[in-house]
Amino acid sequence: MKSWRRTSLVIFLALLFACILLFAFSFVSSTPYTGQTVADTYNISVGQSMFDGDSILGHNRTIQVPLLGNFGFLSHQLLAFDLQGILMSLSTGVVPFDFTTVSGEGIDSYGNAEGIDGPGYLTFEGDKLSVKGPDTYVWGYSAPYKLLCKTESGVDVIEGDTVIQSVPVDQIKNLNYSNDYYNNDTIVSWYNYDADVGSTFTLEKGMVGFSDGRSDIGSDEVPYVFGQDVVDYAAEYPTGSPILLYMGNYTEETGEVYGTSLGSHPEYGDSIREVNARQFVEAWNGTIIPPNSTSSGKDYVYFESATDAEAPGGSAAHGVCPSARALRAAVLAEGFPLPVGMDGTENAVLFGYNPASGITVSNNHDYPVKINMWTEGSGTGMGIYAQITRYIPK
Repeated sequence: MKSWRRTSLVIFLALLFACILLFAFSFVSSTPYTGQTVADTYNISVGQSMFDGDSILGHNRTIQVPLLGNFGFLSHQLLAFDLQGILMSLSTGVVPFDFTTVSGEGIDSYGNAEGIDGPGYLTFEGDKLSVKGPDTYVWGYSAPYKLLCKTESGVDVIEGDTVIQSVPVDQIKNLNYSNDYYNNDTIVSWYNYDADVGSTFTLEKGMVGFSDGRSDIGSDEVPYVFGQDVVDYAAEYPTGSPILLYMGNYTEETGEVYGTSLGSHPEYGDSIREVNARQFVEAWNGTIIPPNSTSSGKDYVYFESATDAEAPGGSAAHGVCPSARALRAAVLAEGFPLPVGMDGTENAVLFGYNPASGITVSNNHDYPVKINMWTEGSGTGMGIYAQITRYIPK
């Protein structure tokens, strides 16, 4: 009991001493701080994505300022009952920076994000630093982050804006890069047959041009901030595609189903036509288009050619038009404009447009939509269907 009383007395006296000093030093002029000066002085990355509990200073960093002139900063240690911190400040003459002096919402006195649900970001509100939670929808655009650039003697591996490796021609086959859509054989073929000096091949994609104004992120940050599903989705679509990264509170609503059948045109080969119709469905099924954005179908979807004397080059991907008619009906019923690469005729897909990555659909809603496509049956009677799912904010 005596030991407990002695400890309580020590704590009380230490706090009393701190309060007396706090009052005395309150008359000493403190250094004027603003969110901007603190961010500039300590290289705080405004725009960075953050989760609840993350420090705006990054890992293993603290800001210590002279106790003299900043004695009021002891108050947040007092409120946290941080006796050890108070005694350390009094003995060393430095005190942890109190971020409540330069911050608005979402940041505690120690510079940690608080009260954030989902991937927030650091920003300015007036002259204050704030961590804001994500909007109902957050989207951005995929962009090359790690890529190969063909040179006179091989390839450079570039990450961000930095060349991290130069690889001679005879070593390209040994590069250890691959995903579901390319491998070393793809890279070698690109180098030998498709690329000129200066041409690039995207290995990994970052995200840029965020709808809420946060900073661009590299490919290593994308899965941490927005999840592996975003990485997998972006890999399926051409670089530069709009990517829906986050959805908050919404209601899912499905539109009407529109369908057609493959039909028969033996002059083009009905078996080839069926393959192409299914490939078109594969290219567009699951495509999510953010608000007021335009997207194509998937990349890495290939079509069979059928002989056609009227087509440029004497061949075309016949069979895609029935699928395109179903998609066209669904998007026009939604109030979207006619997709680029299509017309209003029976043939639907214009010559010269890749039916997957060349056609684009524009979503003029203020909420995201998803394109659903599927087939039923097989052969010339195969049914082809399209439907729009709306993600409407609550």
